[in-house]
Amino acid sequence: MPEHWPRDALIVLGASEEQIPLYQEARRRGIPTVAVDMRPDAPALSFADAALKISTRNTDAIADALGDACPAGIVGGASDAALASWHELGLRYGTTYVYPRSALAANDKATFHAIAASCGITGYGWTAPDNPDEVVAEAAGLRFPLMIKPADGSGSKGVTRITRPDDLPAAVAYARSYCASQTVIAEEFVQGRPLAIEVFMRDGRALMTCVKDKEFVDGSFVVRRLRTAQLSSATHNQLEATVERLCRALGIVNGPANFDLVLGADGRERVIEANARLGGDGVPRLLAAAYGVDVVRALIALALGEPFGSHLMPTRAAHAVLELIGSPLAVEGELVTWEGVAEARNTPGITDIELYAKPGDLVRPHDQSGHKIGLIVAAGPSVADASSALETARALIRPIIRPRPFLAATKGES
Repeated sequence: MPEHWPRDALIVLGASEEQIPLYQEARRRGIPTVAVDMRPDAPALSFADAALKISTRNTDAIADALGDACPAGIVGGASDAALASWHELGLRYGTTYVYPRSALAANDKATFHAIAASCGITGYGWTAPDNPDEVVAEAAGLRFPLMIKPADGSGSKGVTRITRPDDLPAAVAYARSYCASQTVIAEEFVQGRPLAIEVFMRDGRALMTCVKDKEFVDGSFVVRRLRTAQLSSATHNQLEATVERLCRALGIVNGPANFDLVLGADGRERVIEANARLGGDGVPRLLAAAYGVDVVRALIALALGEPFGSHLMPTRAAHAVLELIGSPLAVEGELVTWEGVAEARNTPGITDIELYAKPGDLVRPHDQSGHKIGLIVAAGPSVADASSALETARALIRPIIRPRPFLAATKGES
């Protein structure tokens, strides 16, 4: 690398709070890191040895800045934005592991629906023409209620659930405002048990699979709580076989992926979408608490061309629950302080508490995944034990937030 970059570094694409564990693991191993993130205040930058303040989508600019680099590896975390660059930079620098180009198909919800159908997975009605007027016209013929989403979106941004055709134009316009491709997808709402599945593949087979139940923030589709799901062996094996087929169809032979799906009363799963990467929202911490596995270590080992299977061998069989902490306000505010954190950390069964916002930070309503301000993870021998520990800790920890309108009013006083 050029003199101002550390030698044999791991290039980490993204520096959000979700990527912090990647930097921590690299530091634990003594591997220098170069962070790539366009935001000067990205929370993980302080964990990196060097930084490129460039968009992770801008592959050419990243390569120009790195020059004649010989990185030890390239890795991305829980972000879709960096996946294309991960593939292109891997080819350019000849890294041992190259993110598969075919997996980028998961970023487009319409393309993924076609892949799921080719795998024989039960589907449901949807439409995603390029023209927004055609989306409105074609969606009116689907079974309501509908979910209107950006076709290339993630993190619940731009998503609306509607119950009548008159709501379509506004919902499509809202989804387009969050959509880089400007393509919107309308999907029939699927009734059933919402699940999320985390999988880590090795040689085309699922080496680790975790099925989680999902709960949402009231009135939205933003995840509030995840817990390890209680399923029969037959159902677990059925779901694992489904995600294995999908991973192979996406060309994911080695590496992580996660899937959102709904398990219907008929026992069939309807897959909603896929993320061909490590799961976000603190999922690695939940997996560690439940099973003792370390998907972050496994991912970095994969990126460096090392064996990674030992990091995914369960060392315990507990249950775990994770809650994402968001602002209780419906308006923007300023975090004044956190209360009850020490008491919550000392609650038996609590394995992790992470706080992403500090006093003085702007805090937004919890209407999308990126607006979370912290998380709590609890584990125990049963779901009831883990849930009880989490409820105890959650009642203790309190973010004190001053509403933004109050701030504006006080600033206007003389």
